[in-house]
Amino acid sequence: MTLCHDGEYQTLPHPVTAKARNYRGGETPIHSHPRAQLIYAGSGVMRVETEVGCWVVPPVRGVWIPADTAHRVIMLGTVEMRTLYIRPDAAPGLPDTCCLLEVSPLLRALILALLDEPVAYDREGRAGQIAALALCELRFLKIPALHLPMPGERRLHRLCEELIANPESRETLETLAEQQATSSRTLARQFQRETGMSFRQWRQQARLVEALGHLASGVSVALVAERLGYRSASAFAAMFKRALGLEPRRYFSGEAGAIAGEDHEAADVEYPSLNF
Repeated sequence: MTLCHDGEYQTLPHPVTAKARNYRGGETPIHSHPRAQLIYAGSGVMRVETEVGCWVVPPVRGVWIPADTAHRVIMLGTVEMRTLYIRPDAAPGLPDTCCLLEVSPLLRALILALLDEPVAYDREGRAGQIAALALCELRFLKIPALHLPMPGERRLHRLCEELIANPESRETLETLAEQQATSSRTLARQFQRETGMSFRQWRQQARLVEALGHLASGVSVALVAERLGYRSASAFAAMFKRALGLEPRRYFSGEAGAIAGEDHEAADVEYPSLNF
């Protein structure tokens, strides 16, 4: 695959362009693209952040980012990123907000196939058919629940940032409300209104987001449980399985490497000089 300047991925008339990049940790600056973007974790784990929320992207999942949406991507270790850039008018009916997607085996195969083609591929040939099928497949992808919404209200946003920074905190809704000089009932209503979740649901989701990054980096389940403030590894594992359907030790098994190991050319990028 011939590498080209990032601008070509955005300005070509092609409805879909595909890019491969390998990263060794680090994060991007806040940026946006004129095209919609599907950020896919072939291997490794990323966290994608916008003004309204953040999403953990483990292997075989991707984040859909509409055109002109400011975001940054944090690499939680070594990451093989595979990206589709999609012309906005080529994807009517797809979400107009960021969301996590389950990337199907078919879409993974289509991404790989498109990466084998020139960036400026023949739109009437094989690559054009691959791109059209990829657009069709996007409309059928499932949306799992690994989204951590962030409130817009300033004080509540600041409180949520503190909880993210200290996931082990055992502060109750009542003590947090006291610190905010409000009642627990009022704070509970604010959480529901601003995030669509109860305080308990939001904090569990925040801990899941943090846990996935640690687990993907090889941290033991026991240590992750301790870092997140759980009284035992078994209590943490039970919560994890209820939320995501698999025990922590099994969550990444068989998934990492869905695209990893394929012999596609991708540049190792050193930070902070990112080509996004």
